[in-house]
Amino acid sequence: QYEEALMEKCVELTTITERGLHTEDEQVLMSMKSYINETLTSVGQSFSQMIELALTHEIQRLVRQLESSNNIYSIGTAMSSLLSLTQEGAHLCYIIAKEGGVVALFKICRQDYFSCLHAQALKTLASICSVEEGIDQLEKVDGILCLADILTDVSNPEATRAEAAAVVAQITSPHLTFSQHLSSFLENMEDIVTALIILPLKAKKNTAFQNTCTLFIHKTYYNTLVCSNHLETNHIGFLIETQLSTSQVLYAYFHSQVVTILANMAVLDQCASEVLQENGVQLLLEMLYQKSHSENVSEAAACERVQQKSAVTLARLSRDPDVAHAAVKLQCIPRLIELCRLPTERNNSDSVLVACLAALRRLAVACPESFEDADVQPLIKPRLVDSFLLCTSMEESFV
Repeated sequence: QYEEALMEKCVELTTITERGLHTEDEQVLMSMKSYINETLTSVGQSFSQMIELALTHEIQRLVRQLESSNNIYSIGTAMSSLLSLTQEGAHLCYIIAKEGGVVALFKICRQDYFSCLHAQALKTLASICSVEEGIDQLEKVDGILCLADILTDVSNPEATRAEAAAVVAQITSPHLTFSQHLSSFLENMEDIVTALIILPLKAKKNTAFQNTCTLFIHKTYYNTLVCSNHLETNHIGFLIETQLSTSQVLYAYFHSQVVTILANMAVLDQCASEVLQENGVQLLLEMLYQKSHSENVSEAAACERVQQKSAVTLARLSRDPDVAHAAVKLQCIPRLIELCRLPTERNNSDSVLVACLAALRRLAVACPESFEDADVQPLIKPRLVDSFLLCTSMEESFV
């Protein structure tokens, strides 16, 4: 149908352009120009419809292949094709979900016979679930329960559980407003989080830790109930211990993930005692010293986020006098002052400057005796905006 309409319009376009070559009448040419524009628009629409129909037919074929084949190679090939299509944009993800792709992939994930394909199936699901239709289909087939089963089964390979964590991180992303009230996720949250706590501790790859942190970030954006759940199950201790005692401390991106979680959870008053108990203030101080040692733009941006979020977290936690005094004892104040006064220490970041000024002011309220030096007064006494303008105009020779 679309092919015939497209061919007809192309013939019309050819005919009228040929006629235009043999006339010099301005009015006729203007009329032809208008008609050519309309025809081109119609050709574009017909072509788009034909392409979408062809893609839909191809997706239907691939989904049928997933549903009907018992051949591991054949199913793996179909999955690879679907994954490639998901990279072409949200609309194709919508078509795949609408045509039963999510249902077929979860069916495979529930069968032990296809265990070697589970990681690939989950990776494809993570892409499809970037659209609302994908998450709707996931809910309809109890996908969260399936993901929880995969994550809690320690006999599953690390790669499979890491991909399952990636799916959960995707569907709980705060950027997806349509997934903020997944009842099945909240029902299975404790099992999922427990599994994710264990996963990175045994993982040989950083993917598992990254997916865990991403999920924690998304969950702490959800609501204070979720943050409270983290406190009850000592997730802060897990995050701090992992950063202080493993090689992952070297990765600015992981630091960025962890400190974002701490910043989100620091809005709760009960978070302060947990951070103190787990030497979290020491970790925040170390993060304030995070600097990029390469010209990599991504790494530099991650280091800025680490410094900024660390200062924000410290400011929030310093509502608690015990945290404030611990920060003073660990010499956090000199580092905060340094970040305010030396632009290169904060990579000339204004967001880091504002966060450090806010942290200093909060500490000054809790521990005024530590701010008697006249040099520090310009950072804590004037309005925040005035201190900000003063610091942004400073030369490094000021110190």
